[in-house]
Amino acid sequence: MNLHALPHITVETGPNPVASIIWLHGLGANGHDFEPIVPELELPADLSVRFIFPHAPSMPVTLNGGYIMPAWYDIKQTDLGIEHDRDGIAESARNIQMLIEQEVLRGVKPEHIILAGFSQGAAMALHVGLRQDKPLAGIMALSGYLLLPHDTASFSEPAKATSIFMAHGINDTVVSHALGDNSHRKLTDAGCQVEWHTYPMEHQVCPQEIKQIGEWITKTLSG
Repeated sequence: MNLHALPHITVETGPNPVASIIWLHGLGANGHDFEPIVPELELPADLSVRFIFPHAPSMPVTLNGGYIMPAWYDIKQTDLGIEHDRDGIAESARNIQMLIEQEVLRGVKPEHIILAGFSQGAAMALHVGLRQDKPLAGIMALSGYLLLPHDTASFSEPAKATSIFMAHGINDTVVSHALGDNSHRKLTDAGCQVEWHTYPMEHQVCPQEIKQIGEWITKTLSG
């Protein structure tokens, strides 16, 4: 594999970016899904950020009758906490790690990189971000969950210092609010620094959430 194994869209908010945000989409979507959100974040004009929106590979998804779609890993059951596609998770983790290493090679320090995601992408952001040798600037998990809730012992100690922004809709019927909240509690119990938000929405993002994401990104990358 090479550093460009995952095709991706790049959006830069200014010249010579000093920070990078790698944003992973959800099941069945692609890198274009969150591209329009960049201007809505209202980041400071003097904060030059490179956004990387990768496309997940297409694969059969058992839960959807084997239909082939973009996915970071296969989902086998409606209960997301029971059975996991560990091979698929490991492969996607390697691909996402390449994107992190690509940004480091471009001169962006790990402490200036945010790993973000929505739903499946959020699960992968937590999985990869909490296994880094050096802490990232932040991990943002929107409407997501811990992939392997019993594997918190595999988090790296340095990564536990990473600032984590978690947000969830209380009416989410795709990834239940209970699963997200349980994941947030497990992360806190494991010693992670979690900022937890809930919103009166379903499996989506809302204007209030986008506003708070922008504020968190600004705070995280300006600190």
